[in-house]
Amino acid sequence: MRPKAVVFDIGNVLVTWVPERMYDQLMPRSTREALFARADLHGMNDRVDRGEPWRETIYATAAKHPEDAHLIRLWHDRWIEMASPLIAHSWRLLRALRAKGVPVFALTNFGRETFAYARTAYPELDEFDQRFISGHMGVIKPEPEIYAMLEAETGLSGPELFFADDRAENIAAATSRGWQGQVFVDPAGLAAELVRLGLLSEVETI
Repeated sequence: MRPKAVVFDIGNVLVTWVPERMYDQLMPRSTREALFARADLHGMNDRVDRGEPWRETIYATAAKHPEDAHLIRLWHDRWIEMASPLIAHSWRLLRALRAKGVPVFALTNFGRETFAYARTAYPELDEFDQRFISGHMGVIKPEPEIYAMLEAETGLSGPELFFADDRAENIAAATSRGWQGQVFVDPAGLAAELVRLGLLSEVETI
């Protein structure tokens, strides 16, 4: 069935999110991999995405790893470098959907303060019809509650929703609820799926 709304993840769908890239500019990859494992930096970020305070969480983690503290604090101090650049073609698809009257929602693992900061750098983040930000919701993907909260707020469910996310486990959680979805690889693949679903024409996806 033709979906009634399209749900976008933000990180690596609309905005590039590769923390490893910045750290790899500062140290050999093997050193970075050891740092990320030793301090569990992605686990730290998950706590921020659940709503824990941004600076305090990062700096507290740094304090537990004094030998790495200056590097861990960069997750706060140079955060915007890890969340860039915008994925321009994805934004063109989002705007094409809106131009046709298709509602577009954000469903993203994002901290309260990091999202507020990102909005100052990327005013495009105000273009959604509705935003579902994990830091405000206190739950992250792929936990079922976050999907249920979107359904309750929008009044849409099952195949009425199409979801694009770069992580297979997040899409699996959505499709288990009957949503339509695609693991995002690149904008061209998303464009082709939006055409297949009858949401956009090929010309509108350019």
